[in-house]
Amino acid sequence: MRFLSTALLLSAAVAATALAQGQSAPFTLSDSGRGYATLSDALNAIGEGQGTIIVAPGTYRQCAVQQGGVVTIRAAKPGTAIFDGVPCEGKGALVARGRATTVDGIVFQNIRVPDGNGAGIRLESGDLSVTNSLFRNSEEGILTGDYAGGRVSIDKSTFRKLGRCDRDLDCAHGIYIGRLASLSVTNSRFDEGNGGHYLKTRTPRVTITGNSFDDSAGHLTNYMIDLSNGATGTISGNEMVQGKDKDNWSAFITVAPEGRENSSAALVIDGNRAGFVPGLERGSTFVANFTDDAVRIGRNQLAPSMKVSDRR
Repeated sequence: MRFLSTALLLSAAVAATALAQGQSAPFTLSDSGRGYATLSDALNAIGEGQGTIIVAPGTYRQCAVQQGGVVTIRAAKPGTAIFDGVPCEGKGALVARGRATTVDGIVFQNIRVPDGNGAGIRLESGDLSVTNSLFRNSEEGILTGDYAGGRVSIDKSTFRKLGRCDRDLDCAHGIYIGRLASLSVTNSRFDEGNGGHYLKTRTPRVTITGNSFDDSAGHLTNYMIDLSNGATGTISGNEMVQGKDKDNWSAFITVAPEGRENSSAALVIDGNRAGFVPGLERGSTFVANFTDDAVRIGRNQLAPSMKVSDRR
């Protein structure tokens, strides 16, 4: 499976030599052409309205809170706009609580906070769409709250060196989506996790297709996909490789390990490939079902030592 967006983002990030501090107005509203020195100023200019912010190449040691509106934040060149190491409100580099937020081509890195949940994006209201973006070296990539009606869509993005389970705090994860309406993750890559799950969600509906979960360089990681309270939808066309350094290697996908809140009877898991790093064989389970719902497990290509499913 090829993920061209990963190579594009990484090479572009290395090539981004212009520092944001040297630019007077690196955040431009596309409709008016007016520039702003900070992302916060550009967001405040949009307010409760609708607008697109174009971010010039640079490394930005700043954060921002979107208080309302329908906002798109787009890198002028994907992978060259980097938000580095500064969280707002002890939460994340971008705290989004508008009606809708779109993020395109942005890099979020090195976000850490005292409660261990430092995220590239912290979503607190509305819908979120993320494309062609990179989240790395942080406690969480994307973290949301619980609220009715929210939809999250992620496409062609990379989640690297995320998660943690230390300091006697609750674990953090690559992606952690709360009790929203739905989650879609497509054509994306997860790798080199530092603890927790690569993808954890409490949404009642999921679409998780065409992704790569590469745990070969992971450290004390857990599940690839954790449907914490059950879900309907589709998990298909994903490639999963489990590494040696695991905190919990018992399963690749879990269904409702934290209590059944949603039916999983219409969940389809089909056309995936799952195995281990070379030289490793384990009696892991591909799908661990903590309910009596009849999850539809189709034809998946699994390592010989792996169980297809079990009831827990």
